[in-house]
Amino acid sequence: MTYCVAMRLSSGMIFVSDSRTNAGVDHISSFRKLHVFQQDDERTLVLQSAGNLATTQSALSLLRRGCEDCKKPNLMSCSNMYDVALLVGETLRSVIKRDGEEFGGTLLLGGQIKGEEPRLFQIYPQGNFIEASTDTPYFQIGESKYGKPIIDRVLRYDTPLDQAMQCALISMDSTLASNISVGLPLDVMIYPADSFSTAQQYHITEKHPYFSQIRQLWSSGLLSVFSQLPSLQLEE
Repeated sequence: MTYCVAMRLSSGMIFVSDSRTNAGVDHISSFRKLHVFQQDDERTLVLQSAGNLATTQSALSLLRRGCEDCKKPNLMSCSNMYDVALLVGETLRSVIKRDGEEFGGTLLLGGQIKGEEPRLFQIYPQGNFIEASTDTPYFQIGESKYGKPIIDRVLRYDTPLDQAMQCALISMDSTLASNISVGLPLDVMIYPADSFSTAQQYHITEKHPYFSQIRQLWSSGLLSVFSQLPSLQLEE
């Protein structure tokens, strides 16, 4: 399985993806699910994938190959993020039509093209998509239910990027703790608005000191707060 989360905030964007692919207990592998396409200081595009690995890899390969063909619309030639979302949706839909609907996939597309604000889309197997807003500033794909509560409690459109990344990492920790089909290492990206090629990317393994520290603090903090709850009193 997979867990990916992306956030579009007033000051930029956050992306976090795991890298585990599970085809049964005897077939667990790691594949990157966060892919970055950059063009100097003109555009940064980020794609995160969930679903059938062959389907999403094929779609990504077609999108990469399309960048070499200057005669057709491609990731590097689209003039705005909406057109990029259309292109990605059409590509994903064509792969699923070719290989069969049972081999579906879902993508998150985020980024910025010069002249626009950062934008975030969730692209469905049918090729259609929705866009994040100030009221709904994040999307999840894959095994999303375990990491959703902390995001709903903490995240707001004006949440600073560093706090948003902390929230995303705790969301991932909650998922790792409850579902063995999601696993390390993690690929993460912090994208301050208008940063383009200078955006920060990180690879987080099990031994990453900061991630290990906040996982331990979060776990012990939850236990501490739980122990401080008032004694059970159900009678009015």
